Parts: sequence; C-alpha cells; structure tokens
Amino acid sequence: MTDRIEAAAAELRPLLQNFILWARENAPGSDSNLVGSVALWHRLIASDDVGRWKQSDLRTVLLDRMPQVVEDPDAAADGMVPAIRAYLTFLSESDRLAKGSASLGDLLAELDRLEDDFVDAMEDLVVEEDEDDEEYDEESEGLGDFEPFADELSELPTIRLRPDSELAAATRETTLIAKARDLAVWVGTERRVGETSLLDDAEIVEALAVLKLPVPEKGGASLADSVPALWNIWNLAIDLDFLQPEGEDTVSVDADTAEWPFEEDDDALDAWMAGLHSIDYGDPELEDEEATIALSGLTRALLLRVLLATGSKPLAELRTELAEAAAEYDDLGAEAWTAATAQYGDPLNPVLDWLAGYGMVEVEHDQVRLTPLGMEGVVHLVDDADIELDARPAIDAMTALDLLSFGAELPEEEADAEFAAWMELRAPEQAARDLLEAAAEDDADALIRVQAASMVGSLGDVAVPAWREALDEPSLRPYAATHLAQLGVEDAPTPTQADTHWLILDMLTISAGLGRPEFVSSLDDIGNVPNLVSLLEVIWKVPHPHLEELLEAIGKAHPDKQVGKAAKRALFKARSGQN
Repeated sequence: MTDRIEAAAAELRPLLQNFILWARENAPGSDSNLVGSVALWHRLIASDDVGRWKQSDLRTVLLDRMPQVVEDPDAAADGMVPAIRAYLTFLSESDRLAKGSASLGDLLAELDRLEDDFVDAMEDLVVEEDEDDEEYDEESEGLGDFEPFADELSELPTIRLRPDSELAAATRETTLIAKARDLAVWVGTERRVGETSLLDDAEIVEALAVLKLPVPEKGGASLADSVPALWNIWNLAIDLDFLQPEGEDTVSVDADTAEWPFEEDDDALDAWMAGLHSIDYGDPELEDEEATIALSGLTRALLLRVLLATGSKPLAELRTELAEAAAEYDDLGAEAWTAATAQYGDPLNPVLDWLAGYGMVEVEHDQVRLTPLGMEGVVHLVDDADIELDARPAIDAMTALDLLSFGAELPEEEADAEFAAWMELRAPEQAARDLLEAAAEDDADALIRVQAASMVGSLGDVAVPAWREALDEPSLRPYAATHLAQLGVEDAPTPTQADTHWLILDMLTISAGLGRPEFVSSLDDIGNVPNLVSLLEVIWKVPHPHLEELLEAIGKAHPDKQVGKAAKRALFKARSGQN
C-alpha cells in the first residue's frame, strides 16, 4: 500500500501545485493544504482518474475514509468542505474535470448535503483526541520525555550553531572527560574487576584520590554503594571508549586514551558526542530506589526548558517548574524532590554539576545558560527523539557548502535572506569563488550546482573572475560559459552544444528527484517528440554523472514509444562508449 500511496502522491503533486496557484487568486479564503489528503484517497479508493469525480465519491472519501486518516480534525471541520468546493471548481474551470464526472453543480450540491455529517464526524474525532490526550498525560514517559514539547520545539526561532573548530576547542576543556581519562589511565591494562563491586575498597580509595573526590565517611552502606560519583565517571569512561571490557572480568584502558585532549577536531567532537547521553548520570541518586526513579530524566528536563527559553533561564524558575513537573509525572515526585533537597541542598545541584562538567551549561548570577557546546548537544538530543527543530550554522561560521545545502531546502524568500546575510560578511569576489568551489566538490550533485550558479549569477560583473576560473571545472564550465556570455565578457568562450546539453541533464536530474510527473513535465518543456528524439540522438555523448540513469528513466517514464526507443538506443550507445 505504501508504494501505491507514494505513486499516487507523485501523480497528484503537479495538479495540486496548480490548484494552490489558482486558489490564491480565485479562492483566497480556502485552505488549499486540506485538499491533498482528499485528492489522494479519492485517487486510491474511488477513481483511477484523478479528474473523474462522481457524487458517490464525495461520500466515500469524506465520510468513510477521512475520519480514519485525517491528522487535524479540528482544522478539517472548519475548512475542508470549503477547500474541496474550491478544488472541484478549479477542476471544472480548468477543464480537468474528466469525462464520466458528475456536473460541477451536482457535485457542489452533494457536498452541501454532506457537510453537516462531515463536520459532526470531525467533532467526534476531536472529542476522542481530547480523551486520548488526557490518557497520554496520565501515562507520560517521565521528566525527560521531549515528545510532549514537540510543537513548542518546532516553533522555536532558528537556532544558530557554532563551527566545529570552536566546539572541539570547548570539548577539550571539559573536566568530566579529563576525569574519565585519568580514571581509565589509572585502571591500566587487564585489571580484574569483581562480581558484586567492580573495585575492592582499597582500589576505590585509590580511584577517588585520582579523581580528587573525597572518601565518604563510614556509615551503614558499603564503600562501593557510597560513591555514585565514581561509578558515573567509570561509566562515562566506557561510553567514551576510554575503558574497554576484555572478557567477563577484565577491563583495560584504550591505547589512545592518554592522548586526550585529541588534536584533531573531528576526533575530539566524536568523543564528546559518544558521551553525550551521559547527561543522565546527572540525575539525583537517592537512598530510596523508587525515589531515584521518580526523578529520572531531570537533567534532560532542565536542558529542554532552557532550550525552550532560547538558551537562558533563571535558576529559580527552573527549580519551580521542575518541582511541579516531578510531582505531576510521578506519584512519588514531590516526596522524591523533598528527599533530594535534603540530600543535595537543591535537587538541581547534581544536574548542574554534571552539565557544567560536560561543558553544556554555565550558571552565572542564578541564570542557567546553554553554552555553544550545550546547544549543539541539545539539538542532537532533540534530533534523536525524531522531533523537528530549525538548527543551522551561524551565519559567520556558515561555509559556502552549508549555505548551498540549507538553501536548497528552504523556501525561496528565506533562502534569499540567508544568502543576503551571508554575503554581508564576505567580499563578493571571494564569495563567488567559494560558492563555485563548493559546487565543484561533488559533480553528481546537480541541485547544489544549480544553487551555486544562481547565487553567483546574482552577483553580476564582480563574479567574472570566479566564472573564468570555473571554466576549468568540467561540471561548472557550462554555467561559467553561459554567464560570461550573458555578461558580455570579451574573449569569453561561446557556450557549446555540449554545454547546453549538460545544463539540460542537470535540470532533468533535479526534476527526476521530484517524482515521475515532474520528470515527464520537464521533458515536455524541452520540446515535442521529434525534438526529444533528436536530442537523445546526440546527448548520450555528454560525460554527465547521471546520464545513464536519466536515459533509462526517460525510456520508462515517457508515454511516447518513439521517445522510449530513442532513449534505449542512446543508453546502449552511452554504455558502449564507456566500454
């Protein structure tokens, strides 16, 4: 079924894009985003032809299917019927209402008859969702669960991340990693560990001295049970691969551990990321196991709330919010909070100590602030939870390749704003060189190449030196020759037929990634069947990285047999030429 849904969605995409454009002028009050699921399920369960609508189809889709698949019943109750009314009108006025359809008048009349029943069905779903939400709240996964905050996280303003060089420098200053290194080096090679306690009492005292941790006073508990800080650092050393288990009862220091802090930025950052989930070791550890469980996730909960406050939040507010959250999430939460207050002075003390030791937060004047390293870490944690977050490199740290990669995913206006901000910090001539050099890194990435050509093209005459240099790069020469000609540069080479063919293949590569309908549409834009056949007779000679797969795709996708045969002949010639 998934394949059928994907195929139907690809088939509908161009039609729905045309409808959105039409609706802006002709039905501005309708929510065109609500039409997609109706059109999709109409295609899947009611009609093989997306343009053929019968009165019975409306009941089948709106009353039988939509209550099962609609994502936002509240929005659907308010706007789906008006949106479908606009969509059917669009199909009729653009001659897309296919033969065999009911008349527009009959369809709209049937829609009016179904409207009350549809709204009732959506309102029933809203009530059910409210009940489910209440049940979900009662069964929340705990303090450290990010999912209940997914909507708030997705609405945060763009988060700007610092470059790897700065982050790596910060990792080298983290005291906890240094402690984990010292402990692992002390462990040495092939140290035997016990079954009930990893180290005996004498070894524990030695290890505490290495870590500059106090030896606890003798009490009712054993020494091993009284040094949770030691075992947290031991576990961190394992997370970092500083300590390696060897068999069931032996551990050894890794050969590279003593070299921390690592010289290479990538190595330093990789090590820090490997230990990121050690943040859970910052949760308070209490004498009562159930109380400890009640506060599990407290460290993540603090990080989440500081992130939602855009990176800085008063400690007093955090303390109040988290105490309330602990009481809400677990029946023992309030009692556990009181116990942690008695043991630590403040339940957040162990949390903040660990996070500060791992380089993620700073506390100054009772204000908790995420460091750049902490922001990087929290973004990774949110990503691990499969929650959308708009995080990008800081403008001053954004490479040309970063800009091109992010620009390809952004709406046009936002991409333009990102480009303008990036350009303000750079000399235009050098920026043009950087963009074209980034585009040349991977000759298989047509989208990045087109992005770069567009951005550099917008710089005008100042980019001429960069364009001249790009003439020596095979993947960029077609763009360079074309832009130099457009700028009227003297002694610039005239774009060749091969240059034009390369540009066509880049365009086809991008459209092929959008789906079959877009691909076929881009082929139609090139010309009629005779023009396409003529093109295929010569384009096989172009050494484009996607040539063979494009020729194969044309042979399968184009509805005209002449084009299909020409594509297969061209594919054979291309493969024979390579051999």
